[in-house]
Formats: sequence, structure tokens, C-alpha cells
Amino acid sequence: MAAVICGSLAFDTIMTFDGRFADQILPDQLHILNVSFLVPGLRRDFGGCAGNIAYALNALGGQALPMATVGTDGADYVARLQALGIGTDFVRVLEDSYTAQCYITTDMANNQITAFHPGAMQQAHLTPVVAREDIRLGIVAPDGREAMVQHAAQFKAAGIPFVFDPGQGLPMFDGEELRRFVEQADWVVVNDYEARMLSDRTGWSFDAISGHVQGLVVTLGEQGCELWIDGRRSVVPAFTPEAVVDPTGCGDAWRGALLYGLERGWPLQRCAELGNRLGALKVAQRGPQNYTVDRTQFDL
Repeated sequence: MAAVICGSLAFDTIMTFDGRFADQILPDQLHILNVSFLVPGLRRDFGGCAGNIAYALNALGGQALPMATVGTDGADYVARLQALGIGTDFVRVLEDSYTAQCYITTDMANNQITAFHPGAMQQAHLTPVVAREDIRLGIVAPDGREAMVQHAAQFKAAGIPFVFDPGQGLPMFDGEELRRFVEQADWVVVNDYEARMLSDRTGWSFDAISGHVQGLVVTLGEQGCELWIDGRRSVVPAFTPEAVVDPTGCGDAWRGALLYGLERGWPLQRCAELGNRLGALKVAQRGPQNYTVDRTQFDL
């Protein structure tokens, strides 16, 4: 069975700053902030949350169907997906836009500063979610604003269970809109910062949010993740990586593992354990889609 992954396909330009942002920014001068970082390390990767999640799900043996929009420069990305065996049924190509571009600078403490050009992603709402016999579930990940609204409603109308994963798109929505997303979704996944913003804007505590869905997951990076189910909190410990090389795409790898488990009817605890393991595997490699999965090493 397949999972529809609504989100972005993007090219990531990833730069490494050999220092710490905190040492270069004067807190009392933020109102006139003007900084420059020397970045001796630079590379360009295939990225975007839909592509990264699809890569993870596919690597585990799941069937990923990214729903995304690319521009005139996106042919190589589409070809890559097809070469990996990832379905491109719902990938739209626009001739008058660039593919989304993400510029990420990472410091020595693995803090990141990101600039994002949405490009073709702004037209992602042109592709609708439709019911299909092979589609078992979906995810609404960061995407164009209208696309996130429409795809959530379309998943709900089609009776397709889905994960609401607002990510960096969360600030685009007010409390009423976020409450509607939560009420439509079956699961919600956010990191700890996003969780606090979601709670603040909706006016709902974590246990209250969990009462509207089958489960709320709050990822905590190296500390693992919290699961909130029916108002009850539990913690799933992190899996220790072989090395900490690059955090870019770790959250997306986690979400790909989540979809793999949900497709198979696993309890959320087991899904989270797999997510923590896959995130640890990814963090040891540079780039969001450059790690390989030996399925014999996982309890699949």
C-alpha cells in the first residue's frame, strides 16, 4: 500500500560555518543585525520535505507517492525519484517557475539558519488528493499555504488517515486554522519548539491536542521523542548515532519511518522507535538523502 506525501521537492544548498552563530551575534544589537558568515564547506543536495520523507519510506521498503510541484529545473529531481522506484504520479512540473530552493547554513553546534525560496511550491494546491485503492494514508508536510489547507481537507473528505506535520509552515496559520488541521488529522508530529507554538496558538495543551487525534508526537532531537496518546505522556529514548555529521533531513527521515510503521498498523511506540533509529542513521551522513538502509539491520 502507498502513502501520499504532500510537501516540497527542493534543492538544498548546504553550507558549513566553522564557528558558532552565538559567538557572532550581539544580543543587544539584534535591531540592527548585519552579519556575514564565512562558509568554507558548500554542497547542493536533493531535498525538500516530500522528497526526504519519500526517500526514507522507500529505503525502508514502503511505497512513497510524493505530491509536489517542481519548476523548469526539476527534471533531474523527477528522474532521480523514478530511478529510486519512487512514484511520480502526483509530481507536477511547471514551466514558468524554479523548483523550490533552500539555503541552509549549519554551525559547529548543529544550529541552522535557513532561507527558503518556494518557487513552484506555491502552486502545489493545483494537484488534488484523490481516493485510490492503493493509497492507505498520507501526510501534510510543509508546503504552499493553500496546498496545506486543501490537502488536509481532501484527505479528510476521501477518508484517508493522515499525519499533520506543519514544520516550518506552522507560523503561516492562526489558532483557528491550526485547530481545524488538528481536528481533521489522525496524528500530529512536531518538534519541541513547534509543539509550544502549536499549543500557544490553538490554546490547547499537549494532552488536549492528543484528545483530538490518535497520537501527538513531539520530537526532541538527541533526547528522543514524547508520545501523547489520550492525554497520557510517554518518552521514547533516542538511538545513539555512530557520529553526528549533519542534522539536515533527520526529522524527515523520522517521518518516513513513522509512515512505514503506520502503513503496517504498528503501535505508535514501535513507529517512534524506528524513527529514532533511522534519524540516528541519517545524522551520521551528510545531506538529507545520502544515507543507505540495510533492512536486515532493522526489525521490519
